[in-house]
Amino acid sequence: MKLKPLSDNIVIKPKEREEKTEGGILLPDSAGESKPERGEVVAVGPGKKDKDGKRIKPEVSKGEEVIFTKYGPNEIEIDEEEYLIAKEEDVLAIVEK
Repeated sequence: MKLKPLSDNIVIKPKEREEKTEGGILLPDSAGESKPERGEVVAVGPGKKDKDGKRIKPEVSKGEEVIFTKYGPNEIEIDEEEYLIAKEEDVLAIVEK
């Protein structure tokens, strides 16, 4: 995939939603409807500019796992793979391992 996001946009490869809990309970499709989503950052834009035209470096980096808002990102498909393009403000947290 060759995508170069602009400004403070981030390309995310979404993780598959868990269909079972750790205890083995099957989850219906609607169970996680309002929960934030997780995914891996595959590309990061250079950052947005402040009012003086100076670049603000993004806080996320390629390869990090992030939690993002469900309805913020735009869905795209490239080479039959699903990706999301989100603003940095749509990312709620970085998952530390």
